Amino acid sequence: MTITRLSAALALALLAHVAPSIAAEPIRIGFNSDLSASPSAQSSQHALLGFNAAIEDINRQGGVLGRPLELVVRDDVAQPPKAIQNMSDLIDGEKVVAVMGPTNSGNALAWKHIPNTRKIPVITVLGTATGITQPMLAGADNYMFRLSAVDREQVVAILTYASKNPATKKIAVFVETTGYGQGGLKDIEELKGLYGIAPVIVDKFNVSDTDMTSQLNKMKSAGVDTIIMWGQGTPMGHVLRSMEKIDYFPIVLTSWASDNKSFIDAAGPRLGNIPIFLRTIAPDYTPRQQQLYDRVKDKITAPSVFWATCQGYDAMKLLALGRHHRRRCGAQGDGGPQGNL
Repeated sequence: MTITRLSAALALALLAHVAPSIAAEPIRIGFNSDLSASPSAQSSQHALLGFNAAIEDINRQGGVLGRPLELVVRDDVAQPPKAIQNMSDLIDGEKVVAVMGPTNSGNALAWKHIPNTRKIPVITVLGTATGITQPMLAGADNYMFRLSAVDREQVVAILTYASKNPATKKIAVFVETTGYGQGGLKDIEELKGLYGIAPVIVDKFNVSDTDMTSQLNKMKSAGVDTIIMWGQGTPMGHVLRSMEKIDYFPIVLTSWASDNKSFIDAAGPRLGNIPIFLRTIAPDYTPRQQQLYDRVKDKITAPSVFWATCQGYDAMKLLALGRHHRRRCGAQGDGGPQGNL
């Protein structure tokens, strides 16, 4: 998914919903994500800061196609049925022209058929499951885009690390039972053979679990020296706490959720330094990132989640870029996200 293709798709969506006679009416953008229920809600809250900052900048510069942007927010409380209901409400009731979100990959996988059927572009700002942006059918138009890390790329990096680390002899895979965890497991299963990796144990934990000593004792007894773990911040933090209970500290390779404050809150700062993972923003901010941070710092509860604010800001700015692509491409009508290029 290139930025050019994404911006053009967004421009087409805007053109389809904009009437010159109501030039002052806001263009509505939806945000459908968990803001209150799961360990990942914190990411949504910080992305919201980025959306609002970008909308403020865009509207100050004249909006999009002469109209201001307006954000319509829906909390999916980390439940797929609620997320599906929200998506239908945003498109049919609120008449949004594009949707941002969500943080929970399983929810995006549950409702991705709706925007694809209705031809409403979605920018996945937070969710990382590989399947989110894959077409529903081979060769079909795809209105799901992303401005976030991709699990498959994280898995490649982690498997590469494990395959080249001389200390890694026996590997276990330990994943959350949610759509996010199972999506990570799918990527691991599909790629492990390319790196000569054959896990001796594959096990799971629930997002609400706080004691994983039973599963970890099996790994310890099997001589597992490296655990590849995929889940949200809070339960993975409890995995580290469970390791401490049985005095078992293998190499731990995880999803980027270990970068969330929810992980540190559950594991504590000492145990929180154990996992090895990828992150999307380096500790030293660029000048533009620093400017944004200074604008929102009083509302940020955890600097480690500032990446979500940056990605929220960038995703919303792509909407403004769409008008420039439309002028260059001369897009007319609705030929899908690719065809109208």
